[in-house]
Amino acid sequence: MKRRTFLGATTASLAATQLAGPAYATNSTAGPTAARYTVVARFWGSMPTGVTVSRHGRIFVNFPRWGDDVPFTVAELRQGKPVAYPDAEVNREDASDLAGHFQSVQSVVVDPADRLWILDTGNPLFAGSSYGGPKLVAVDLRTDRIVRKILFPPEVVPSNSYPNDVRFDLRRGAEGMAFITDSGGGSNGVIVVDLATGRSWRRLTGQPSVLPDEQFLPIIEGEPLMIRPAGSEPMHYETGSDGIALSADGKRLYYSPLSSRRLHSVATDALADPDALADPDASDAEVAATVEDHGFKPMADGLESDDKGRL
Repeated sequence: MKRRTFLGATTASLAATQLAGPAYATNSTAGPTAARYTVVARFWGSMPTGVTVSRHGRIFVNFPRWGDDVPFTVAELRQGKPVAYPDAEVNREDASDLAGHFQSVQSVVVDPADRLWILDTGNPLFAGSSYGGPKLVAVDLRTDRIVRKILFPPEVVPSNSYPNDVRFDLRRGAEGMAFITDSGGGSNGVIVVDLATGRSWRRLTGQPSVLPDEQFLPIIEGEPLMIRPAGSEPMHYETGSDGIALSADGKRLYYSPLSSRRLHSVATDALADPDALADPDASDAEVAATVEDHGFKPMADGLESDDKGRL
């Protein structure tokens, strides 16, 4: 059976949800926490992993290249159908021009200035990345043109990295800062980007709060989910720092490994201090000292916060 993915709008949020059975939308308001849902798009085949909405209601999604047939990795929904965005050419996977094309986009986010930011892992099929592939790209939604491209150097995003999700605080520095989770195997941590200069650096690499829980065992449809190689023993599914959210006041960055049921946060002042780069080891210890464990949370991929201080 073909995989079927639905994009639904609620009174409070938009969410992309993969469903194993028949599709349905409900307008039921029964129960104290019920929300009103409306299906705004249906996808067949390629699975979207990111969705974002502009100030004027434009909806953008992305499809990472994980093995499905993905003709374009970023799209705008127009009359409920995905259309390559900003155009088909930049969405064409091209190993000979990594910086000039989207290779495999994991996340799309509209910032408070109503610009669309595109986070390219540069890592199709999880086969590893090279310089030029991993990047953060801004599109001006007034002109639908790319206006900024920030390439990550290998010391910030090594080949086994997987830049996963991003949040922005335009109150910091001259033009704001971006915070990115790295969920790649062996390189979990947080990437910080100065949007004015394009400079980027890593924090919390290998710190316990960003690592997968070795004993984490998700239960999907009543069955334990494990990696089961042919002829080998099953292995735990291990993915590190994944979901990310910024507090309303910008003081704390919340994050969680996908393979974990713990929620942590770190002081953004510590993450965003570029002067500490002169002694990365010492500064990493100072950053780690600001990490807080907020306890149990349900298994989740993405995180989001609102202006009322809710996560």
